[in-house]
Amino acid sequence: MVLETSKYFHRCKIYTTVLCFSSVAVDSIFQLQHYSGVLPLHTGVWRIRTGGCLCLRVNKRCNMDMWEPLRYTEMSHQASLLPAVVLSLVLVVWVLTGLTHAQLKASVLDFSASMGNHLPSLSRPANSSRIFYGVMFDAGSTGTRIHVYTFIQKDPEELPVLDNEMFHSIKPGLSAYADMPEMGGYTVRQLLKVAKKTVPRLEWKRTPLVLKATAGLRLLPLEKAQALLEQVQDVFEESPFFVPDDSVSIMNGTNEGILAWITVNFLAGHLYAETRKTVGILDLGGGSTQITFLPKSKKTIESSPDDYIARFDMFNSTYELYTHSYLGNGLMAARLAALGALGAEGIEWRVFKSSCLPKKFRKKWSFGGLTYIVSGIPDGYVGYKLCYQEVLKVVKGIVHQPYELKDTSVFYAFSYYFDRAVDAGLIDRTQGGMLEVRDFKKSAKEVCNKMSKYRPISPFLCMDMTYITCLLKDGFGFKENTVLQLTKKVNNVETSWALGATFNHFQNLKIHR
Repeated sequence: MVLETSKYFHRCKIYTTVLCFSSVAVDSIFQLQHYSGVLPLHTGVWRIRTGGCLCLRVNKRCNMDMWEPLRYTEMSHQASLLPAVVLSLVLVVWVLTGLTHAQLKASVLDFSASMGNHLPSLSRPANSSRIFYGVMFDAGSTGTRIHVYTFIQKDPEELPVLDNEMFHSIKPGLSAYADMPEMGGYTVRQLLKVAKKTVPRLEWKRTPLVLKATAGLRLLPLEKAQALLEQVQDVFEESPFFVPDDSVSIMNGTNEGILAWITVNFLAGHLYAETRKTVGILDLGGGSTQITFLPKSKKTIESSPDDYIARFDMFNSTYELYTHSYLGNGLMAARLAALGALGAEGIEWRVFKSSCLPKKFRKKWSFGGLTYIVSGIPDGYVGYKLCYQEVLKVVKGIVHQPYELKDTSVFYAFSYYFDRAVDAGLIDRTQGGMLEVRDFKKSAKEVCNKMSKYRPISPFLCMDMTYITCLLKDGFGFKENTVLQLTKKVNNVETSWALGATFNHFQNLKIHR
């Protein structure tokens, strides 16, 4: 069992002039580049922890494209009180006169209008912030992850701010316990300890607990998937957290793509921009893969199957997206299909061979609770061309090619797109990076034609990189010069559907096709 831990803080940078003074005199004036989730103009009194002084702050609208660590520079020592007060008043007048009432109102996203009945009811003094939490489990095919989100709402008319995320993951996924469902419950019980440590005890009974399972459970027989869900439900019911209706379920593949799109575009600051400048998403999981984007051309909508177009309302806007989830085309499921092992009988004794694997490679490999014997072809040929023909059958005639992907579009690619690009040395694990589709192709050729060099990294790297190349080119129809943004996090928050699903729970998005 592998446990990964990280904690992220996500706040928007705004410029703040802070006037700090004690009962005697002004101590200092600072020009801070301060992180806060407040999007519109906001003035108020704020107590700084360091020094304990009261501060008058005047915030200009934040620039969502700029993200830096908190820092400040002391500008003046032993300043007199009068100049400081005059300076602050001038700044207040300047900022207030620079924004009309309409601009002020437009800068606020009305998220609470439809969330009001779903937000925890917190007793708090007037004009103070409301803090609430959400716990979302992502039960994927290769791991179970917990996302504990902390939200701050400064004002009922403002969009709550994602203050921070606590993220943990455990491998393998719930589907690995298809024949031992109680172990699936144990996994979730262990992850719940993270929520208990993150969420204050007094907020437990008001914090919703939700688990959404994806392709791993969708690929299981119904009775086995249901047994796992029942174990999770039992764990939830015995927990001290709030368990809403339908808190444990298998998520629709289409919703998975839409909610991932919401997460990425929310974190990138696109959902509250006046222009519809959004980015598409490519999510490659273990059991399924999703593509979702906002079409620019009516021809894309007109030429697509009806169930590939979804509409939903969010943040006072209606979005019409192209979205589809391909079950069985995730990276691990694609391995099985390429090997001819997907749904095969006699897996206890059969050896599944592939020219995508090193010649002398032979090993047991597990996925979805089943174990397979896989190997290379000792007396056969290996290499990129042969491998490409093997994986092409997994994609050809199955994946739809949206019309406008032939043109320039901006897409964020994550999950196994990111992981394999790191393994192949194409991007940095911490920073991510931008790649053209042809970079995957070039790397796949390199790896497949020099398998012995890359075997220590992963004997499946040739197969995986070739499949990704084939999926992008022959599947979705991207041009070789299409640029993809490979990322694991956007502004230090995990790129996944989990944040979008948390919004969905609070707001009850009306997704329809």
